[in-house]
Amino acid sequence: MHTYAVFLRGINVGGVRIAMKDLAGALASAGYANVSTLLASGNVVLEADTGDAAALKADVEAVLRGRFGYEAWVIITTPGQLASIVASYPFPAVDDGIQRHDYVVLAATADAVQRVLDACPEPSPGELVAAGDGVLYWQVPRGSSLETRVARELGRARHKAVLTTRNMNTLRKVLARMGS
Repeated sequence: MHTYAVFLRGINVGGVRIAMKDLAGALASAGYANVSTLLASGNVVLEADTGDAAALKADVEAVLRGRFGYEAWVIITTPGQLASIVASYPFPAVDDGIQRHDYVVLAATADAVQRVLDACPEPSPGELVAAGDGVLYWQVPRGSSLETRVARELGRARHKAVLTTRNMNTLRKVLARMGS
């Protein structure tokens, strides 16, 4: 069995509402083992027979579409990939009195991160962005994570099938749930 983190895009923040117990039940019924959810934003840890993350992605999306009737998109990571993503967060904590959010934007395609960077060559003041391995690292002052240049770009419809954002605390919790 292979352990994976599955990050759902766009649930419980708009029109698509899915209870985490229903999500876990649907995936368990589809044959996945040790399915657990974390928070209400579509974070799942599960075990699958396949070592093929692309096949897992396609199957999980099909299960979600069939069970919940929405255009589902997920991003899959292994424990090693997620550990590397978390360990590679490039922005140090700064003690300047400004509270910040530390985010990772997970990408389903290789070019998605570059498209965001190309669209936002100059982030808003106080905002930091850096490309990582299949992710965009993003630090933004609290209270402005919906208003900055990068935030507005991330909210564009063209990215909804390929990007999803999580804060670093959530990723650490998912990683711990994976046993890493």
